[in-house]
Amino acid sequence: MKIFWLCFFPLFVAVDAIGVLPIFINLVEELAPERIRRIVIQSVVTAAAVALGFLAIGTAVLNFLGVSVADFLVAGGTLLFAISMTDLVTPEKKRHYSDLESIGAVPIGVPLIVGPAVLTTALILLSEHGAVLTVAATIANIAIAGGIFWSSGAIFKVLGKPGSKTVSKLASLLLAAVAVKMIRKGIVMMIVEFRA
Repeated sequence: MKIFWLCFFPLFVAVDAIGVLPIFINLVEELAPERIRRIVIQSVVTAAAVALGFLAIGTAVLNFLGVSVADFLVAGGTLLFAISMTDLVTPEKKRHYSDLESIGAVPIGVPLIVGPAVLTTALILLSEHGAVLTVAATIANIAIAGGIFWSSGAIFKVLGKPGSKTVSKLASLLLAAVAVKMIRKGIVMMIVEFRA
């Protein structure tokens, strides 16, 4: 059981469902509850499928393509930065999230729930603790994220529209900072690999 928690907590930090919640509210705040529930299900299914698929073939594919963890961090950080900047400077989210049929898959499922941090953490845990514990910890964390998103309606009622918009803008700013951190970390890793 202790080994399970050694897998669970690093992934819990990597998923960061609490931190992603304001971003989720930002994306779905104007949608009907039934649509939000469908988006939550889509995001959890997508996140789980991507995470498990990556665990199954990730190491082999990355080695084959010559893609490093640093490449993953820079690519994921750039995508998150673009999303956050669009949220900060565009008054109406509907203009840039018009495809509501896939919003649960992208950007919520991937990369907000399962992004580069989760995938790289999972690969490291896979090599340290084996497939069974890593898969169990990954699924548990994705389910927790889904549960938090499922209850976002009640949280939105507490915040109200003005409060949610304020939180949304702050979340977008924080997401931009996290994205810059990911890009910076990836670039530093690239420099270290180049010098080695």
